[in-house]
Amino acid sequence: MTEPAQSPRREPDPAVVDAGDGDGKGIYWVLKNVVVGPPVRRIFRPNVVGAENIPETGAAIIASNHLSYSDWIFMPLVLRRRVTFVAKSDYFTGAGIKGRFQRGFFKGTGQVPIDRSGGSASEGAMRAGMKVLERGELFGIYPEGTRSHDGRLYKGRTGVARLALEAKVPVIPCGVIGTDVVAPPGKIVASFASPTVKFGEPLDFSRYEGMESDRLILRAVTDEIMYKIMELSGQEYLDMYATKAKALEGRAVTGTPEKVRKSDT
Repeated sequence: MTEPAQSPRREPDPAVVDAGDGDGKGIYWVLKNVVVGPPVRRIFRPNVVGAENIPETGAAIIASNHLSYSDWIFMPLVLRRRVTFVAKSDYFTGAGIKGRFQRGFFKGTGQVPIDRSGGSASEGAMRAGMKVLERGELFGIYPEGTRSHDGRLYKGRTGVARLALEAKVPVIPCGVIGTDVVAPPGKIVASFASPTVKFGEPLDFSRYEGMESDRLILRAVTDEIMYKIMELSGQEYLDMYATKAKALEGRAVTGTPEKVRKSDT
């Protein structure tokens, strides 16, 4: 008799090291309510506007502008629910005491590790986001894809639109103000100013159901999200990807000729 054929073993997703599975909720609660949250609230006194727009339960995407590394501290701090973001997998693989502390901190604060090498970062973030949303949780995303280097709001990547349409969840626009004063690039803390976090009304894109492969629809949805973020943050909007703007600025300083990438068009 021949042995029955076995189904091939499914290899781990190379882009998504771990989707979190809700791990670290106890650590998150301790960090937010005992260790980190109280002193940060007391020192910086962050302001929140529109917190009532965050649903008490159920999945939703929170799409925010990105001015500082501290955005992912202040925005979740003003909410009762945990918000999950994506982070470099390097933060979860360190060795020794420092590595264990770093791994526990990032998992506890709701970060999902993805491998950003090999050009699969965007797909990894999509798959990680879907897993978070399927658990009925909040997933935080920065549509610009990187921090603004000059305080302006840049063109959004369409991944946020595709995720919203595929997961069939609302998008809550968010505008953070003043975090670039608190912690500008290259500084851990530069000022004890009070940042403000504003949440807009949930955006419903159910009218586009089944159109997540239409590039024009994805661009229209993304632009609508970015417009709402602009209204909340009060930033000047530039219809260019932040990565391209940053590269152009660097070339202007060094005198290097511009190389236009297909992804920047």
